[in-house]
Amino acid sequence: MTKSLYVGNLPWAATEEEIRNLFAAHGNVSSVKLISDRETGRARGFGFVEMDAADATTAVEALDGSSFGGRTLRVNEAQPKAPRQPRY
Repeated sequence: MTKSLYVGNLPWAATEEEIRNLFAAHGNVSSVKLISDRETGRARGFGFVEMDAADATTAVEALDGSSFGGRTLRVNEAQPKAPRQPRY
């Protein structure tokens, strides 16, 4: 079973490969998805990493609050996306 982790406060220049390597030190990484702005295409500073459940727990404990690219990472279990209110 896999778990999805939220990774926040990423440096703008971070690549999926760098994030994959960072998390791979703590277990098997299934996927990495960095979020970019729809209009500008620039990184938004956060993303998601999918890992085996046991490895994900280890990665959260090891990486939450750690320094990466001069920034302090926020790593926790991703929450389901809340439904958005319709715009009128």
